[in-house]
Amino acid sequence: MNLTDRFERLPTRVAVAVVAIPLIALSVFEGGYWFFAFVALISTISLYEYYGLTKHKGAFPLTGLGLMAGLSVNAGFIYERIQVDVYSWFIERGIHLKMFSQLQFILVVLIVFLLVILSVELFRTKGSALLNVGSTVTGVLIISLCFGFLIGLRELFSYGFPVHRFFGSAFSDGSEAATIVHRWGGWTVLALFVSVWVCDTAAYFVGSMIGRHKLYERVSPSKTWEGAVTGFVCAVGVIIAAQQTVLPYLRLVDGIALGVLVGVFGQIGDLVESKFKRDAGLKDSSALIPGHGGVYDRFDSVVFLSPFVYLYIDFIVLS
Repeated sequence: MNLTDRFERLPTRVAVAVVAIPLIALSVFEGGYWFFAFVALISTISLYEYYGLTKHKGAFPLTGLGLMAGLSVNAGFIYERIQVDVYSWFIERGIHLKMFSQLQFILVVLIVFLLVILSVELFRTKGSALLNVGSTVTGVLIISLCFGFLIGLRELFSYGFPVHRFFGSAFSDGSEAATIVHRWGGWTVLALFVSVWVCDTAAYFVGSMIGRHKLYERVSPSKTWEGAVTGFVCAVGVIIAAQQTVLPYLRLVDGIALGVLVGVFGQIGDLVESKFKRDAGLKDSSALIPGHGGVYDRFDSVVFLSPFVYLYIDFIVLS
């Protein structure tokens, strides 16, 4: 494939990005139910596209049940917010409720989902039961659960953030601290998105122009080591720049570590989806986004990366 073929979709890609990026940034900074709605939407579409890939391999996933379970798993990561709102509504009316914890809710959703699809598959005569159940379950775990960690990452700055540690007891009860923390959450998630986009773009252009050594030709023939290394360096640079300017709660070592996570696991996520598509014999997960392919194509790096970033910030930075 020559450079002209590689870049022929560039104007369309740029046009879509100009429209989409401000909308994504708006939902990121708004947080709460707005960000949940955005992530739940792209998670549901990505899961639907994933099921489409499995159908090309002869599977007949329980798509409807999978999509409902996936949305419920996504909701599990905003459960504390829902719990506070629902519980407060009932308390105001003198009604006392017992509600699951967040972990209990997610576990109940997954267990019920598993039992239901196993029961339904008993009565199906379509294809292989092993393939059907396997593709249905893995879709929810790979797509919905991982996207859920992105929601959970944003919610870390609304519930459970150690305000005393960063502001001191004299400042911790004020609304100003809450506003600052909320802004940090927005910048954290936006920095994650931007670092992934910069990593992908840098790897794409450098790999296309000067790449000579194939990264993993059997899975993705167009990716090169030159592009991957450039993307890695750019990802680290973006996170460090964010740490120095808009994320003062992070140490420099945290910025470097998060950049490394993006540069490594973001690109692995891209390779994982490439493997799925190659196995299914497809170029894109769908043609939903002009010039970009499917939603899963555009967010494959974020899907794989989100759990690692969430765990690092929750257990290393904030614990």
